[in-house]
Amino acid sequence: MVENSAVLDAVFHALSDSTRRRMLRALAKGEQSVSALAAPFSMSLAGASKHVKVLERAGLVRRRVDGRIHYCRLDAARLAEAEAWLRHYERFWNRRLDTLEALLRAEDDQTRKGDIA
Repeated sequence: MVENSAVLDAVFHALSDSTRRRMLRALAKGEQSVSALAAPFSMSLAGASKHVKVLERAGLVRRRVDGRIHYCRLDAARLAEAEAWLRHYERFWNRRLDTLEALLRAEDDQTRKGDIA
């Protein structure tokens, strides 16, 4: 698995904040102005802009300016990279859980055999 640590660090840092995750969810529906992104939160436009900058540095958001209005759109490529990294560990945990399930089934079978005897 090829891993670009700096990219993943930035993505996971950006995703570590619930406000930024909610902003990304809103952007998944389409392009929005920074004002629209800030609206659901009790924060200033400057505060919302700081969150957007973190998302931009992580490569999760692209911004375009039209006059005084800044519009943001989701760029999901970096999310795919993070998902690929997580998928590696999903396989690890699935193998572990499959092993646990087999052990528990064997234990149940052994218990049932003991009850019959």
